[in-house]
Formats: sequence, C-alpha cells, structure tokens
Amino acid sequence: MAPRMTRARWLVSGVAALIVFVGAALGLRKSNGVEYFSAKVERGEIRDAIDASGQVNAVVSVQVGSQVSGTIAKLNADFNSHVRKNEIIALIDPSLFEGALLQANADLAGAKANATAATANLAKAKSALTQTSADYGRMSQLAKERAVSPSELELSTANFEAAKASVDAAGAALVQARAQTEQKNAAVSVARTNLEHTVIRSPIDGVVVARNVDVGQTVAASLQAPTIFTIAQDLTKMQLYAKLDESDVGRIKLNQSVTFKVDAFPKETFQGVVSQIRMNPTTVQNVVTYDAIIDFANPDLKVFPGMTAFVTIPIATVDDVLKVPNSALRYKPSLSADEIHALYLKYGLQDTRAQTDAGGRTKKTGGAELATVWKRHADNSLEPVELTPGITDHAFTQVKAMVKGRLALGDDVVTGSLAAGASAQGGPTARR
Repeated sequence: MAPRMTRARWLVSGVAALIVFVGAALGLRKSNGVEYFSAKVERGEIRDAIDASGQVNAVVSVQVGSQVSGTIAKLNADFNSHVRKNEIIALIDPSLFEGALLQANADLAGAKANATAATANLAKAKSALTQTSADYGRMSQLAKERAVSPSELELSTANFEAAKASVDAAGAALVQARAQTEQKNAAVSVARTNLEHTVIRSPIDGVVVARNVDVGQTVAASLQAPTIFTIAQDLTKMQLYAKLDESDVGRIKLNQSVTFKVDAFPKETFQGVVSQIRMNPTTVQNVVTYDAIIDFANPDLKVFPGMTAFVTIPIATVDDVLKVPNSALRYKPSLSADEIHALYLKYGLQDTRAQTDAGGRTKKTGGAELATVWKRHADNSLEPVELTPGITDHAFTQVKAMVKGRLALGDDVVTGSLAAGASAQGGPTARR
C-alpha cells in the first residue's frame, strides 16, 4: 500500500508542476485576482493578402456535337488525344443518309424530266396557237367578204382562244415544274449536308478532355445537339476562376500578380496574373461573390482543367516592422470605467470610451485610425499604449507609428485575462 501511495503523491506532484510550467509558458500572470494572458511584441514581415478558391479552366473549351441523329460507327479520338483542326474524330453510320441522298437525287431527276416535258408542251401549245391564229386571220378576212358563214368564223375564233389558253396553261405548268425542280434540288442539298454531318471533325487544334459516347451508341439530335467530345484548345495557357468576396473586389487591380496551389502538388506554388474581374455577381446564401479571371502558364501540363486552386492575392507587404497580435488590439481590460479613465490620465492618453469600437480602434481628427494595446509591466501593472496600426495578415498587425506611450521588441502586451471565478476575456486562444 505504501509504494502505491508514494506513486500517487509523485503523480499529483508531477501534474501540479506541469500546470505551473504551462502557466508560466503561456505568460500567465495574476494581479489583484486577475490572471493576464500576454504575448511578446515581435519584429518581422507582414503580408496583407486575400485568400480565395476557384476552379482551373482552359482558355478556350469547345463542345463538339452532332447535328444529325444516328449510331456512332467509329471514334478516332479518345481522352487526352491531340487533334488538329478539321481532323475526322468520329463517324456516324451514314447508310440512312446515303439512302436519303439517293432518293432526293431520284426526285430531282423526276422533277427535271417534268420540267422538260412542260417545256415541250409549251412549245407545242405555242405552235398550235400560231396555226389557229393564222386560221382565225383567214376566216376573219373571208367573213368580211361573206365567203364563210358566221358559224365557221365563230368556230375559228373559239379555236384561237383555246390555243391561247393552252399556251398560258403550258407556261404555268412549266413554271411549276421548274419550281419543283428547285425544291428537289434543295432537298438534294439538305440530304448531302446531312450525309456530310455524319463525319464529325475537330473545329480547333487541341486536346480531348472529355468523350461522352461509345461506338454503337445512338445519339439523338432532335431537340439539341448531343455533345460527343469536349476539346480544350491549348492547355499550356490556362485560366483560373477565383471566387472573391464583394468586400475584397475593390482591393484587387488588373495585371496584379497572384500565387496559387493545387492539391495535386501541395509543395509547389504557381504564378498567375489577374486579367479580368467580371461584374456578374453570384449570390449563395446571401453571400455575394465575383469571379476574378487569372491567367497562368502551364508549360509542363501539370495543372488539369477542373482542379480546385487555393489562391493568394498579395495586397501589401512590409519587412522588419514591429507587430502585435490582433488579439492584443481587441483586448479590453476587465476594469471599471473609472479605473480605465485613471490609467488613461496617468499615461497622458485621451479618454476614448465614447469613441472606441469593439476592436479597440478609434477615429481621431483627420480620419486617422488609432488603436490601443495594453502593455504589461514586470510588476503586472497595465499601461495603455496608443498606436497607428498598419497592414495586417489577420494574425499580426503592423505598428505603423506610436502616438502615446512606447512599445519595444519583447514587450508584453495583454491578449486576454481571467478574473477569479470568471470565464476568460480574450483568453489564451487569442495568444500568438
């Protein structure tokens, strides 16, 4: 029993020592019943950047379809095939269209024969009209000399009028026959075009990125042209469509350099340039985004169309500057208003209780943005330090200028506090 009790004591002592060590490592201090969490003022680089995600696309992507319905007889291209413009990439069974063309040609030949017959009939009618016209002329002259009876003149006149009507009818029949010939000729042209459309050709030079049919499959083009292939023109030059929050759009400029990564190559960073910010908004669950088009070179064909990219758009960078954690800028001490007012007066700061926002920032005369951080001294007393913040990387913020007080490299700034018996304000989770 005694060795077991000894081990328990050692275990409890070890846990207590670990708690003390962790508290010291976190910069935990206690003063007047308040425990402070702090972080050091650092010096280094800050990069203000916009993070976004998007999808990789080819600059030109063409969907190749079929204008006629039929069965796929042959495929000359597959996924990743390199094709040239006007190269035959697929064939649709042409037998039905060949038969339709033969029938259209036969109909055209019949129409031409009818037109020839109509032409002959017109010539015959004109010849008959010439004969009856001459007979009518002679009969009219004889009727004036009373050499023929009136009935014979009437018969000649009727024959003459009938001959003229026959010429008109033959002329109309010829016009109709010629119209039918043109109609059949158009049908031949349509049938020939449909037959030509059974040969599917590539409209561009490129790479096949999608094949949607197999040999023997029937495609129906009655409602819309079915897509057989998708061809990307040039995969060595591609585009990335990045989704930008509406609050970030105004910070991005055309021709701005960006970097991005893809999951396929997590250790490699790719470069691109913003070529366009499209004004067409997309709203999803009340979140408005805009597409930023980023051009990039892909000479090794590492990046594929459709990949998800994680984009970083740098806005500003500063080197070798003092920086404080953003949690220090957000911290407000859990003191009474009078105590805070007394500290402001002690260190020569203007009391900004009525002007300070939730992030600890205020607006002074001239529109300059100011912020207050709380420096902790060795005796655990607090000193408010007023500064002008610069750019931020959302973890640290640049100390652009000191307004009241002084911060130096290694100074402790409070990021959170914990009063006895209360929950943490700020807390160690905000500590960097």
